[in-house]
Amino acid sequence: MSTAITVSRDADQESGARRPEDAAVAPQAVPQAANVAPAAKSLPAQPVPIEERPLWLTLAYIASGLLMFMTQGLGMNIVSANLYQLQGTFSATVAEVAALSAAYMAPYASLSLALFKIRVQYGLRPFAELSIGAFVLASCLNLFVTDLHSALVVRFVSGMAAAPLSSLGFLYILEAFPPQRKLTVGLSIALTGTLLAAPVARIISPGLLDIDGYEALYTMELGLALMALPVIYMLPLTAPPRVKAIERLDIFTYLLLAVGLGAFAVFFTLGRFYWWFEAPWLGALVALAIVSLTLFGMIELRRQNPLLDLRWIFSWPNLHLAGVLIVFRAVTAEQSSTMVSFLQQLGIQNDQMATLFSLILLCSVLGGAACAVLMVRSQSGLAHVIALSLIALGAFLDSQSNNLTRPEQFYLSQSMIAFGAAMFLPPVMLRGFGAALQKGPPYLVNFIAIFLFTQISGSVIATGLLGTFVTIREKVHSTLLVENVLLTDPDVAQRVAQLSGAYAKALTDKTLLNAEGLALLGQQVSREAYMLAYNDTFLLVGVASALALIGLLIHLAWDRLVAWSTRRRAGAEAVSNA
Repeated sequence: MSTAITVSRDADQESGARRPEDAAVAPQAVPQAANVAPAAKSLPAQPVPIEERPLWLTLAYIASGLLMFMTQGLGMNIVSANLYQLQGTFSATVAEVAALSAAYMAPYASLSLALFKIRVQYGLRPFAELSIGAFVLASCLNLFVTDLHSALVVRFVSGMAAAPLSSLGFLYILEAFPPQRKLTVGLSIALTGTLLAAPVARIISPGLLDIDGYEALYTMELGLALMALPVIYMLPLTAPPRVKAIERLDIFTYLLLAVGLGAFAVFFTLGRFYWWFEAPWLGALVALAIVSLTLFGMIELRRQNPLLDLRWIFSWPNLHLAGVLIVFRAVTAEQSSTMVSFLQQLGIQNDQMATLFSLILLCSVLGGAACAVLMVRSQSGLAHVIALSLIALGAFLDSQSNNLTRPEQFYLSQSMIAFGAAMFLPPVMLRGFGAALQKGPPYLVNFIAIFLFTQISGSVIATGLLGTFVTIREKVHSTLLVENVLLTDPDVAQRVAQLSGAYAKALTDKTLLNAEGLALLGQQVSREAYMLAYNDTFLLVGVASALALIGLLIHLAWDRLVAWSTRRRAGAEAVSNA
């Protein structure tokens, strides 16, 4: 990592550009850069140096970063956490309400890439002020929503306004730590912060909905935005010098990228609700995405200063990194979507899952803390092994669920998955940051592209595909179960008679009474088919985690073998030279 930092510092001195994160890694270069760029002198006061900073100020920076993550994350999760509750508010179907999440994700999936260059060219302070101001305005617009159509427009605007907040969250948390702790403790806290909003949204939603429905949810979001607004002025961030980074062609290529990623985000969010091959407009979205991204690639590969270095992004180490991140998103989607959908299938709502999500929240914090300790001790490999082991074991435990399972039965397994998920991501990010820093500061935007695609688009894709797997497996199990439901079977006939008994006092026609019994039996068969389908999904996640763990152990063993062979060869050469 020291080599990466040195390379980054040299590249900064040659180009004159440095992001706040880079300036934080190499603090000695900041005063010199400030003298080079006169525009930096007009900025408000810079942060108090780390050595002179009191403990309460350090904690304030960490709390501010977590506030940014919470403000952005609640806006993203509050619809998915209340999908069925919002149906009544908008008099819409589940698929129509799910379009609110699609409208939010469409701009959010790509906007952070453009914001990177905007921040470098126009300065951190204007970027932060404009970002939080836009989010406050978007939060205010939510209060004027009257129907689904206006809600879709406002959610699209909210997705655009929320994109900068995650960057600000990272910057504030990294600002709190000295250079040697930024990519260990600081990175662990920041990435743990990205996991907290989902369980918090589930915990607070029932109480807010009881107060004032949809309006209460977004009044809460507005309140958080107003709390974050003064932070920008009270706690300054290390401001790098401004440098011209945006070219005219960047605007056109970014629009192509935004259209492509946005179309894919909508497709994977809504595909399982409208079914992938049934709605013609879903195919049109895929075609639009492919055309846009193909044109983007054709233009970027010919540019001298591309928005994204596609050759570097699609190199083998980065493809391996992207694969690891996608696996992470796929296995953690078991907690954020599959487990919740399982309980909702049993009629359990958010207010009955409050304790479960409180444990998930607590274990996420503990997992982040444990990961920080291991990273400080340079034991990232051990953190990965523990994380995948816990996720695999938790998923295997969930695969034993049945129609009598309640949130209490998920306490242990979901706590293990939450703890493991918090431990998994920071070591991967550390390796990615190191590879990007070795190439120089401009390559950080390429690493951000990999991270955003795998974490934002990957999350949407994983949720959609797991939901599709549940639907397919439910049809398979339903077919197998129905084949064995025959009225000629005495047990089946007895069960139909028991179920129809509830209507015996209201219906005297035996044919209608028998039909009601068959309908109730059909509902039970469908429920059992769903239980088996969710168990298959939990098992799939467990197997995927176990295979990833085996691959990781082989990789670690190979690295140790190579290191041992290198040491032995070096020792032999030293003996022969002596």
